[in-house]
Amino acid sequence: MNYEEYLRRVPKVELHCHFEGTVRPQTFADLANKHGVELPTQDADKLYDYDSIYEFLKIFAMVSSTLRDQEDFARAAFESIEDGVKLGNLKYREMFFNPTLHTGRGIPYKTVVDGLVDGAREAERELGVKCRLIADVYRQDAPEVAREMVEQVLEHRPEEVIGLGMDGAEAPDPPEKFVEAYRLAKKGGLRLTAHACEDAPAKNVATCLDVLGVERIDHGYHVLGDPELVKRTRDEGITYTVCPTATAVCYFDADDLTKHPIRQMVDEGLTIMINSDDPPMFHTDIGREYVGMVQAAEWGPDRVREFVMNGIDGSWASDDEKRQMRQEFERELDELDAQLER
Repeated sequence: MNYEEYLRRVPKVELHCHFEGTVRPQTFADLANKHGVELPTQDADKLYDYDSIYEFLKIFAMVSSTLRDQEDFARAAFESIEDGVKLGNLKYREMFFNPTLHTGRGIPYKTVVDGLVDGAREAERELGVKCRLIADVYRQDAPEVAREMVEQVLEHRPEEVIGLGMDGAEAPDPPEKFVEAYRLAKKGGLRLTAHACEDAPAKNVATCLDVLGVERIDHGYHVLGDPELVKRTRDEGITYTVCPTATAVCYFDADDLTKHPIRQMVDEGLTIMINSDDPPMFHTDIGREYVGMVQAAEWGPDRVREFVMNGIDGSWASDDEKRQMRQEFERELDELDAQLER
């Protein structure tokens, strides 16, 4: 077995993946036709072509506009998990979704979450992969909209809904804007995370930890600009859920992952685990993310095993689930190591 195949086949946990960003382009086209949404092109292969985070967010919103019926959400959720399994040996996922992108269009929250749960439960039955859900604050919303969203999440909360996160364009809307929503979520028993330091300074990581009370950081690259904060998060074992391709395209060098700050984060001893973010929208998948980043950084199997276990440790699975995953992953990794061409 060569190293590329090995990297695709290692068992994986994913903690940073956006439901709306996992919709297959053909499914996007199908749902657009179903609901009469005009697309910029009829070529499904070109629907996800763009050059900046802001163009990406426009497409992201357009995809969301085609998700209307409960079965739309269920179909796309199942396909999303199926792609992770087939393309990267996904074993467990905690997946973001943006309620207000849908409720703001008049789609009832219950329709959204029940559809996602339907798709997740079908995937667990058919594929053996558990997927839990994290409702994301959309940074461009007003604080009161975010608070009302959290109230909806707490009022109708299937067991799969376990956390609150935050996404959207970071620079114009800092995390402290949503303190009230995060306090309400914590009081209601939700776990907490947030996107930080994609395109904003290191202080946003400190704000997320100290003001919002988050348990892990999604992205976090610009934390490298503050050596004291690097040391703090290293010492505290904060998990960073990094996404190589999407952020290379939007912020760094799309053609050269060797220059991605993820490499320095690892060199600094930060706890990272690799994710796909919005895979079809960036023409990638969870398997390809491992292949691209690991080979670019010239990391060996021991480092890959570390990233895989970081995913388990950083997850919000129960202690029993984590123990079982560790045992299964160790066994599977040992078997793959024995087959790897050195």
